[in-house]
Amino acid sequence: MMRIALRIAKWSGLFVALLALAGIGAGLWYWYAVEPKVSGTVTLPGFDRPVEIIRDKEGVAHIFAATDTDAAAALGFVHAQDRLWQLEMNRRIAAGRLSEIVGEPGLETDRFLRTIGIRRTAEAIYRNIDAETRAQLLAYSRGVNAFIETSNAPLPPEFYVLRAPAPEPWSPVDSIGWSLMMALDLGGNLSSEIMRLRLAQSGMAMDRIGEILPPYPGEAWPRLADYTALYRGLAPETRRAAQAIRGLELGLEGVGSNNWVVSGARAESGRPLLANDPHLGLSAPALWYFARMTSPSGTVIGATLPGAPGVVLGRNERIAWGFTNTNPDVQDIYIERLDARDPAVYQAPDGWRRFETVEERIRVRGGADQVMTVRISRHGPIISDGASRGATAGAPRGYALALQWTALRPDNLTIQAAARINAARNWDEFLAAARHFHSPQQNMVYADIDGNIGFIAAGRVPVRKPENDLGGLFPAPGWDARYDWAGFIPFEQLPREFNPERGYRATANERITAEGYPHFITYEWASPHRANRINELLTARDKHSLDSFRAIQADHRSNAVREILPLLLAAPAAGQRERQVIDRLRGFDGAMAVDRAEPLVVTAWMRELTRLVYADELGPALFADYWDQRQVFMMAVLSGQGGQGAWCNRRGAAEPTTCESLISRALVLALDDLEKRYGADRAAWRWGAAHDARSEHRPFARVAQLARFFDLRVPVPGDTYTVNVNRHTIRTEAEPFVSRHGASLRALYDFADLERSLFIHSTGQSGLVSSSLYRNFSDRWARVDYIPMRTRRADIERDAIGTLTIRPR
Repeated sequence: MMRIALRIAKWSGLFVALLALAGIGAGLWYWYAVEPKVSGTVTLPGFDRPVEIIRDKEGVAHIFAATDTDAAAALGFVHAQDRLWQLEMNRRIAAGRLSEIVGEPGLETDRFLRTIGIRRTAEAIYRNIDAETRAQLLAYSRGVNAFIETSNAPLPPEFYVLRAPAPEPWSPVDSIGWSLMMALDLGGNLSSEIMRLRLAQSGMAMDRIGEILPPYPGEAWPRLADYTALYRGLAPETRRAAQAIRGLELGLEGVGSNNWVVSGARAESGRPLLANDPHLGLSAPALWYFARMTSPSGTVIGATLPGAPGVVLGRNERIAWGFTNTNPDVQDIYIERLDARDPAVYQAPDGWRRFETVEERIRVRGGADQVMTVRISRHGPIISDGASRGATAGAPRGYALALQWTALRPDNLTIQAAARINAARNWDEFLAAARHFHSPQQNMVYADIDGNIGFIAAGRVPVRKPENDLGGLFPAPGWDARYDWAGFIPFEQLPREFNPERGYRATANERITAEGYPHFITYEWASPHRANRINELLTARDKHSLDSFRAIQADHRSNAVREILPLLLAAPAAGQRERQVIDRLRGFDGAMAVDRAEPLVVTAWMRELTRLVYADELGPALFADYWDQRQVFMMAVLSGQGGQGAWCNRRGAAEPTTCESLISRALVLALDDLEKRYGADRAAWRWGAAHDARSEHRPFARVAQLARFFDLRVPVPGDTYTVNVNRHTIRTEAEPFVSRHGASLRALYDFADLERSLFIHSTGQSGLVSSSLYRNFSDRWARVDYIPMRTRRADIERDAIGTLTIRPR
């Protein structure tokens, strides 16, 4: 028996070893089989002529096509090769179909996006676009589908981990839907209106709301009508609307972008230079995919969006362009009064009307389908139903909240702009292309090989009537015609400049309109800290170069810290520990470097101080949702501007408290917290240890065991208000200093020789976690290094990864 047992054990061990070897072999096979084919020849449907695709050593795809539509198809093909899971997520997010693969956790997002009708709007837009754009979208879809239909490679690992179905065929509506999601990501007025509404419902006076959500420095709020009595009756509807948008992180403070351009007179080479770095949520893989396309329309290279044809940000052989978000007020909430007898009827200025209704069925993995009946008023969809499970649940107090937003119009033709911008040869053609750009409004800077520079804030901005006494800041009664939009600012009257005498133009989401500009764009410009610092650096020298532009993009000195630190240091120290810290901070210049402790201490100090200043006024529920850095507000409070130091008098305190006492207390709390997180040795604290840039995978960032492999982390300098932005979210208790928003890409364009232009994004070209191209940009991006933006064939063929020839089937 012993001999038999030993033999069984021997053969069992051998069997287990063979299974292990088979598993390793299967893993190695998958590792190589999932990689896209980048060399050789493939025969594909959907192409008219042969196409060549050269991937340079960094994985940038260079497409050479004999027709413009084949170039679009090839872009769709390489997007599918390298970013198939990202395409799948982009499509599902825009269509409100996340719940089909992730189950109940996707419902909140799906309900909101089905309610506002991203997919419905995309379908309507597709019916209105011109034949040229339709041909581009169809060609792009053919390219994506050529890969889906013909690939013999296994699917990316996310499909197997989630047991998700294989991708459905891509359509032009999917592309338009994703472009609308980009507009939603860049529109923040909806969330700020809901915040103001919730603060009013909590009992906060209008003037106090205007302090915690202050106007742009140097500006003042208009005289506003006070509808607080009406607002307080809308609490259930507001809670549903706030819940619907919570997961989308709309309207975060400090999220923005930078761009600037100098003329030849301000450049060492005598030719223009242009820089751009749009700041968005960091993701793995990156939002952007670099590509070059050469076709009869010319050569264009730059950042593309997986899911859409064309280069969004980049250059061709004659011009370059870069965008920042204007952040216009193009979203308004309307309070619709319902008929007490019939919740399907609401009041308009000319009488009672019936809501349009649309049934939306959301399939939920592991659960029953969710059916929603979306109500749509003359202004837009009812968002106070968006987070509720009821079909047409009437508002208990007889009202509902509707969203009007420029992007949801069927005549939003932004998707037509990309191909026209890509082919533009001069300023006039660029303007003609920008005329099609409706949403989101963008500050576009421009330069060309003839030495011209320019700027246009292109996009649709609603005209509000003179009698509108809410200014788009608070929800308006939908039955009162005073608050209806009165058309849009004419394109010819949008802010613009061409060859300004100063020799440069810069934008960083700050106020872009001069005194006396006749139209209202927004009261909610971003704080001017980045813009001021960029202008400070641009004017610090007479002539600029690529090196000086790189230094500006890398600049991490915080003007926000520099302005507020003297107010902090003036408060008395609570003890010896605090005194030592204050003494060390006296020489701090605001440089938020990864290898320094001072940025961590100041940031933690301000975090605790914001909690002490306004947590009591907001109360636990509102503070949990709206705790943020609020630099402009905090400066006004600590400096006692307009009596705002009263915020420091804490409610319920046994004795009156002052800002000075709160500053002292906040430092004690901050140091206690930092010692718990990073140890008692303050000399060992480093900003970079706490402040890493987190590029998060969708959806595996929410699963710790998977996030370790799919998320990318790299220490970064800067803060929310530096030129080199790396925004942290202080209300995230577990990781309050981690940056999840930053420069999604950086680009520098040199018109002395466009082949010297540079770019980088935050991860790598591949969306396959097993690929060497998944994270190969990450460290260089954190160091503010770049890769060449080259188009000469000899240069890209040198050390190329491979050349793939597509032959039509």
